[in-house]
Amino acid sequence: MFVDRFNALKMLEMLRDKRLMFIGDSIQRGMFESMVCLVQSVIADGYHSIKRVPPRKIFRIEEFNASIEYYWAPFMVESISDHATNHTVMKRLVKLDSVEKHSKLWEGVDILVFESYVWWMHKPFINATYGSPENVREYNVTTAYRLALETWANWIESSVNPQKQKVFFATMSPTHLWNWEWKGGIDGNCFNETQPILELYWGTGSNLEIMSILKDVIGKLQVDVRLLNITQLSEYRKDGHTSVFGERRGKLLTREQRSEPKTYADCIHWCLPGVPDTWNELLYAIFLQDYRNH
Repeated sequence: MFVDRFNALKMLEMLRDKRLMFIGDSIQRGMFESMVCLVQSVIADGYHSIKRVPPRKIFRIEEFNASIEYYWAPFMVESISDHATNHTVMKRLVKLDSVEKHSKLWEGVDILVFESYVWWMHKPFINATYGSPENVREYNVTTAYRLALETWANWIESSVNPQKQKVFFATMSPTHLWNWEWKGGIDGNCFNETQPILELYWGTGSNLEIMSILKDVIGKLQVDVRLLNITQLSEYRKDGHTSVFGERRGKLLTREQRSEPKTYADCIHWCLPGVPDTWNELLYAIFLQDYRNH
C-alpha cells in the first residue's frame, strides 16, 4: 500500500482549530518534540510560540488556531511522581484508582495520544493504593498496570465524545540496555551502535504481558481507541538512542561521564531526528486516511 510522505502543511491543515495532546512520560515528550520539529519549518516566524504551563508544554500555531501539547503523566493515573520537573523519588507510589487530577486537563482535547510503560518497569513490584488512600501495599507490576489502565478506560468511556474526539494509545517503546541480546556474549549496551538489527528481534525490555493487557483493556472499550503499535518496528533500532549524547537530570553529560558508557549511556530515550519521527509519520498516515474519508 502506498503511503504519502509526511507533509507538514497538510498536517497543520488537519489540525486547524484543534488541540493535539501527547500524554505520558519522557518517551512521549520525545514524540511531542518530534511533532513540533516536523511542522515548525513551514510556520512563519512570529506565528508560533511555546510555553510551559506545568505539567504541560504548549506549542501554539496562530495561523491555524491549533496547538500541539505535551502533558507529563508517567503512570497515566496519579502518583507521587507527577511533578513536571521534580519527579525522581526513592520509592514510587501510584494511585491506581485515581485519574481526576490529570483528566480535568484532558477534557475536550480533540486528539489525545497516550503512552505509559517505562516508569512501570523499574522493578517487578510497585507500591500503590487502590480504594483507601491509606492502604498502601505492594503490587505485581502487571497487576497494577491492568488496574491503572482500567481506571483510565473508565474515564475514556465516561468523558470522551467519539463524535468530536480521537484517542490513540502508543504501545511500549523498546530499550536496548544489554547488547548480549543481539551480539551474544558481549557486556555492553547501545553505545557506539550505528546500524539497526537486521534479523527478527524482540528484546527482553518489552513485556509481552503488558502488551496483552493493553490490547485486552482497549478491546473491551465502547469508545474507539486506536493502538499506535510502534514496538516491533522500534525494536530493531539499537542505533537510535541518545547514548552518551543526551541529558541526565536536565544537564548534558560531562566528558568524564561520556567516557563511561556502561554507566551513563541512555539506551531508553531516542535521538531527534530519529525513531519518534517514524511514530509521528504513522500518526500522520492515520490522520490523513480519516481526513480523506470524511
